[in-house]
This record gives sequence, C-alpha cells and structure tokens, in this order.
Amino acid sequence: MTALDEIRTILTTVLGDYVLDDVEITRDMSLTEDLGLESIDLVTVGAMLTERYGSQVNLAAFLAEMDIDDVIAMKVGTLVDFVADRSAPSLATER
Repeated sequence: MTALDEIRTILTTVLGDYVLDDVEITRDMSLTEDLGLESIDLVTVGAMLTERYGSQVNLAAFLAEMDIDDVIAMKVGTLVDFVADRSAPSLATER
C-alpha cells in the first residue's frame, strides 16, 4: 500500500459519511476546502498516524512549524509527503 493509499484510508475513516463515495481523494485536494476537514479532524488524523507509524510521524509538531494559512491550504499531497518522509522506506518510494 502506498502512502497515498494509507492517507486515503485514514481520511475516509475520519470523514466517514462526509466523503462522497464517488470522489477519489487525490494529492491536489485541499484538506479543508475540498474535503472539509476541521481542526478536530486534524487531531484525529494525527492520532491515527501516530498509532499507525509511531512517534516519528508527529502531525502536531509538523503543523506547529507552519503558518496558519499554510495549514488551512494544506493539500493531501503535503500530508502524503510528510508521512512518506518519516515512515518506512517503502512508503517513501511509493508516494
């Protein structure tokens, strides 16, 4: 499974019924504008990432380094790259 597949699974789980079944989550989608994630959803995504990959994938620390406007504009691809860069080598090569 690629990092994008992993993120799709996590986002679909967090968003539940809010994600349309016929919409494929792509790297270019905005987490907030296109998918409707709110700050509490990002907390849940962060917890799921830490549970799945361990403490090296700390979304809260990653977001803390960003300007609020960058967090709001963050794309799925940014999240995928973050996970791939900090997780198992196999995901880093399969973004």
